[in-house]
Amino acid sequence: MKLTNQNKADLFKTFGFKQSEKDSGSSESQISLFTHRIKHLTEHLSVKKKDYAAKLGLLKLVGKRKRLLAYLKREDLDRYRNIITSLGLRK
Repeated sequence: MKLTNQNKADLFKTFGFKQSEKDSGSSESQISLFTHRIKHLTEHLSVKKKDYAAKLGLLKLVGKRKRLLAYLKREDLDRYRNIITSLGLRK
């Protein structure tokens, strides 16, 4: 499932800090985008177990999301808690 511009705009509007369609730079927007891509890759890997390139991409995305979450937790704890609860991430 490819992310179209409309899907990205919906993600940014829903989870972005500025709550606008063009907010693609905030940490919340990036984390929501990474989470969507991680879910998609996880579903793909449940079917195609030997797709090692996708597995490597998944691990890189998880690492990027983890670093962004650590940054957000360090800078603004309220925004961190909001994004964790809205995306349903365990922390």
